[in-house]
Parts: sequence; C-alpha cells; structure tokens
Amino acid sequence: MQGYFYDIAAEITARLQGREVYTASFSAEESDFVRFNRSAIQQAGTVVQRYLTIDLIDGRRHAAGTLSLCGDRESDAAQIAELLASLREQRAQLPEDPFLLYSTDVRSSERFLNDRLPDAGATVAAIQVAGRARDLVGIYAAGGIHSGFANSLGQRNWHTSYSYNLDWSFFHTTDKAVKTSYAGFEWNADEFARRVDVATEQLALLGRRAHTIRPGRYRVYLAPTALYDLIGLLSWGGFGLRAHRTKTTPLIRMIEEGARLHPAVSVTENTRDGVAPNFQGAGFIRPEQVALIRGGTYAEALVSPRSAAEYGVPTNAASAAEAPQSVDLAAGTLALDAVLRELHTGLYLGNLWYLNYSDRTACRTTGMTRFATFWVERGVIQAPTNVMRFDETLYRMLGEKLVALTAERELIFDPDSYGQRSTATARLPGALIDEFTLTL
Repeated sequence: MQGYFYDIAAEITARLQGREVYTASFSAEESDFVRFNRSAIQQAGTVVQRYLTIDLIDGRRHAAGTLSLCGDRESDAAQIAELLASLREQRAQLPEDPFLLYSTDVRSSERFLNDRLPDAGATVAAIQVAGRARDLVGIYAAGGIHSGFANSLGQRNWHTSYSYNLDWSFFHTTDKAVKTSYAGFEWNADEFARRVDVATEQLALLGRRAHTIRPGRYRVYLAPTALYDLIGLLSWGGFGLRAHRTKTTPLIRMIEEGARLHPAVSVTENTRDGVAPNFQGAGFIRPEQVALIRGGTYAEALVSPRSAAEYGVPTNAASAAEAPQSVDLAAGTLALDAVLRELHTGLYLGNLWYLNYSDRTACRTTGMTRFATFWVERGVIQAPTNVMRFDETLYRMLGEKLVALTAERELIFDPDSYGQRSTATARLPGALIDEFTLTL
C-alpha cells in the first residue's frame, strides 16, 4: 500500500501546472468482517478499499476532491487526471481562502505496527464457542488500516496498524442484554474467556425480576464503557479552539469562569499510545500528547490549521473537527475488585445511550441507562433495573461528586465502520460517583 500511494503522489506531482501546490491524504483498509446473530454467522466478507483526497492549491485559492481507487495504476492515473482537471475548473470560480494553512515544513515519517492478528478461522470458532447455548449478537472486524500523506514539497508520511474489534452482546429478552467488547492487536484467549465469564454471570442476573427505582439521586459506578459514552459526547465540540472562541463549547464555564473538575481528572490527547496516525490532512505533525484537562483544570485546546489561521495561534495538528482521536483519562486509586464494596448500595451502569446535552452551556447531559444495569445492595448485585433517564452536569459527575476513579483502565476501540473502520481509541478508568441524578 505504501509504495502504491507514493507512486500515486509522484503521478500527481508530474501533472501540476504553474504555481500549483497539492496536499494528498490516503486512507485504506484490508478488513475481515463477520456478523453474528443467535451465535451463528449471518454474514462474512472481506473489504479492500482505498480513498485519495487531493487539495489543489494556487496561491490562496484551492479546491478539494476525493476518489475511490481500484489499485490499478493505469486506471487510477486516469481518474486522477480527471479529478485535477475538475478541481482546476472549480478553483477558478472560488474566492481566496483567508484561513488556508498547510505545512511547508517538510517532516516525513513512517510508523508500522506489527501484524499480530490471530487466525480468522480460529477466532471466529472461539466466538461461536463462547455463544454456545446463548444468543450472541455482534460484529467482529479485523485487519490492516493504512493512512498516508503527501505534498508537492516532497513530504511523505505513512502509518499502518493492525487491530481487531469484537463488539458483541449476550441478548436475554426485550431490552435486557449484556453488552461488551474485546479489541486489541493480539488475541489473548485467557482475557477473552474472562470477559465471557463476566458477561455470562451478568446474563444470569438478568433472569431475575427487574428492580424498579424511583427518580432521585443515587450512588453509581460508571464502567469504562459507560464513561466512554460520556467522554464521546464531551468530545463533540468540547475541546476544540473554534468551539471555545465561538462560545459553543460545553466547557465554556471552565474556560471563562474558572470552573474546575475533581483534581483526579486529567484528560489527554495521547497520540503516542493511540492507533490514529500522528499526521493530518494539511501535513502538520501531531505532538505526542496534548493536555486538555490537567488536575481538573482546563489546559489546552485542540487547534486545527484553519483555526490557527483564523485566530492567530499555533496549530497542534488537530483534525478539522478538532476532536480527540486518542483520548486518555488518567487512572485513579480505586481497585477494580473493590468497586462493588465501595459502591455499597446503588447502581452499576455498564452502558449509556441516547446521550445529548440538556443544557450545553452548563455541560448538562441527559441519556438513558442501557443493557446490563444492576441494583447493588451492601456490595452485592441484587437484580437488573428497568431503563431510567439521567440528567447530570459534568461538573458534578467528574467534579464535586466524583468519589474515585479506578486504578485499572480499559483500552476501548471505536467500533464505527461507517465508510471505513475508525482509528479512534480511548483509554479510560471506571468512575464511582455520588448523588447521580435519575429523572424518570
């Protein structure tokens, strides 16, 4: 893939005219997908795809377009020639872009994460064994993901990683199920068995009569997957400079009023330990880490090249969306095997869904409990609960009402495969919280 992309870059360079400059981004994958229902294979296949985006620049005028490449040099060269001609026509009709910014400092790089993926047949067989006599529903995706950047200045960047992601549930009845995942780079049979055992234990608990609780405030434990749902919502406009300057960020109180979270809360964009590439579409190289929240206090924003040009600040190579790709929440001190004991009486929340802001400026979020949510008394799970809606602010959940974060963290891979497999990841602990508000 890498050599093919570099050949394509040379093809684009050879077709430039006059003062033209280009930037090109390449994304590709070779992925196996297997969909399970009732513990049986319902659909299986392999996807090989390649996408190329070219931004053709002349002065401050530019136009961009994307192609799906077939891998045949002659056919793809013809497509590129047509795209370049089209972009020239479009560019002639466009005004100058005052916020155009691309890297002119040539910094080439290569990163290859070793292919340690398990044999697909053996993995699928293990999944089917785990689902024997149960209703296992889910999707297994695995394979190589490739990213590249090139420009007419001679910069070349490449990133290849190999990973798998099993996003699955044991379904019980109606709205009762145990949802979990297992993702990584190298399959560990013992770790998978442990997760299956935990899910099996929770599945048995779902057979108990559901416990109904009244609206009110409860002590809760958010598993890392539930916290992932909240951090995902917060990443939607929470950390970007553009959202800060336009006052649309849900963290506006932290930025303008000095509001703080619990001192144990530190959030980092940790590109060094993530799966996403360390370069972006304008050729800028991402720093290994960007501190977003440090010790409960707002630290830095993610700054895309366009925001850097608009607001006159340096870019830290954020994506156009200015959302973290490799978010990292620091570990706490609560041992995982002490969670139920410290929770004592309250709710164990494994997942959340339908999240949105009920008051964006106050960072107040609302959503529903989902799947395996359990009522706990004196440190022992008693029964599943019926679905409830919550409504809480981040400043209470991860601020004044945060009791502790777990010492153990989970690396969670984004299971999104709409268009192509995501390279976003999150490394998160669980969170023990007091007086969590359930509304109905």
